Amino acid sequence: MSTTTTSMKARARLGRGFTSAVLLVISIATVYPFVWMILTSIRDSNSVFGGSFLPDRITFDAYSKVLEFTGFAGHYWNSIWMTTVTCAVVLVLSTLCGYAFAKLRFPFKNVLYIVLLSTLMMPGTALIIPVYLQLRSFGLLDSQLGLIIVYASGAAPFSMFLMRAFFESLPDELVHAARVDGAGELSVFLRIVLPLARPGIATVVIFQFLATWNEFLMANTVLQTPDKLPLQPVLFSLQGQYSTDWTTLSAGLTLSAIPVILVYVFLQRQFIAGMTLGAVKS
Repeated sequence: MSTTTTSMKARARLGRGFTSAVLLVISIATVYPFVWMILTSIRDSNSVFGGSFLPDRITFDAYSKVLEFTGFAGHYWNSIWMTTVTCAVVLVLSTLCGYAFAKLRFPFKNVLYIVLLSTLMMPGTALIIPVYLQLRSFGLLDSQLGLIIVYASGAAPFSMFLMRAFFESLPDELVHAARVDGAGELSVFLRIVLPLARPGIATVVIFQFLATWNEFLMANTVLQTPDKLPLQPVLFSLQGQYSTDWTTLSAGLTLSAIPVILVYVFLQRQFIAGMTLGAVKS
């Protein structure tokens, strides 16, 4: 009996060791490009591919260059405020719609839900021309407001799907008890249901912030005035056809990654709870 127990413990330790080794390799492979980007941004441009992994001399000339010659601060602000507004709009729409589909009864509920989900099957590249023509007809072409509408309308169905899953994971008895006590539907939503859905809200915010912050194609299509562009098209312009200043590009990418990291660090606990609770529930 003791021999069997010892053997099982040894196999368990071996399994944990193997899992840890695999996770360590995956972590290194994931972190390596980010570390390489940071180290490239603080080294001399002539030693990017010919020097050692660690820079022989640390210099911040690339950061000065990217801030001075690209109008980086203005485009950075464009990305921040457009991403923030988009996340706020998507969060309002997705929580309201998710609650309605999860806890309310109304005609054609399942049909409307299927119609909204069907929009997820349409690739974004197939919508570029229709979106362009529609924005032009509404006078929203070359408008940051028009771009925000495109972002919010494109992301709302998926976020609604996530929030519906979270709201369905909450017991119906809470909602019924609040209604019996005389609370209105809006009061039930704001005071009881919404505070319990913080993991879902964090998941939606992180997904939407990352998607909007890194979006390039629609921004480059809708906006035609250079000063209105967000950050990603400007960073893309740093890549030359025949040569690229990798230190300047790496400096811009490093600065671009800071807001995404901060948002994830701030919401990581709720995000992990959300990914393990509501996101796997249908």
